[in-house]
Amino acid sequence: MHEHVGPAVYYIEVHLLYASIVCLAAWILTSMWNGSATWKYWIWVATLLNFILPFGGFVDRFGASSVSWATQLPGLDEVGMRISRHLAAGGVLLAVWLGGAGVMATRLIARVRRDRGNTVTVEQLQPSFLAQGVPVKLSSSGQEPSVAGVLRPYISLPLGIVRVLSKKELDAVLLHEITHAKRRDNLIGLLFEIALCGLWFHPLVWLTGFRLAMFRELSCDDSVIKRARGAYLVTAIAKLAAPGKPSSLRAGAATFFGQRLTRLTASQPQRPSRAADSLLIVVFSAIFLACVLETIAHTGSCFKVHM
Repeated sequence: MHEHVGPAVYYIEVHLLYASIVCLAAWILTSMWNGSATWKYWIWVATLLNFILPFGGFVDRFGASSVSWATQLPGLDEVGMRISRHLAAGGVLLAVWLGGAGVMATRLIARVRRDRGNTVTVEQLQPSFLAQGVPVKLSSSGQEPSVAGVLRPYISLPLGIVRVLSKKELDAVLLHEITHAKRRDNLIGLLFEIALCGLWFHPLVWLTGFRLAMFRELSCDDSVIKRARGAYLVTAIAKLAAPGKPSSLRAGAATFFGQRLTRLTASQPQRPSRAADSLLIVVFSAIFLACVLETIAHTGSCFKVHM
């Protein structure tokens, strides 16, 4: 039993090390590189999946023996070996991790139950209509426009919104929310929350969540800007905002709301070039693949040494 603790801890260390390198690369590229918000959003989705799924583990020792320059990472293996020799200290670390994971899981379950309760209320109200194939339902709860549902998303609009917004303003709101629904953003958000339950201790996972939220909104705004509805979305936000409470059409986006307003109201919206998008994708993909291969090589050498 003890002989399996060291290799397991070492593999987790290597996986998180290279997943962190991918995350830092994503942060640098999406902060400094020109490109569309949509591609930057998908880069952060890939970064999230890389934290959740140990891609190197899927192929275990594949290619490890043929990569002569890859060796077991010094220092990381010693941590696992020390934990395997001092199980009391390992037990304390495990207890701390389980405590944090329990808190985050309880928080997630409470949120899912609350959202499910809101879903039942909405479904019992006005009959739905379709907007570009996405169901739209009206709610009397007074909530802002949003997307509900994970596997079968639909748009929830406050009852009486047609009396508040003009047709162009409503079109702008629907364009924004349709992008969320068609892209299954709620499912991606749920995956992040699940990842956070296990990786709550990792600051770069929290950074991934923030960047996901930011580019999720900016990319949906791009679909509005392309239809020349940016200014109408801004006025819709202003009309739907509760007095004294900033509105962003999506809760949690208030920290970068100023950036959204600047982009939506720009007289000449900046259009990212295809060359910039292509270069962004190529550079990130190369770093992503290199980190996966490094994980494979180093964990493979680990298994050869310890097994």
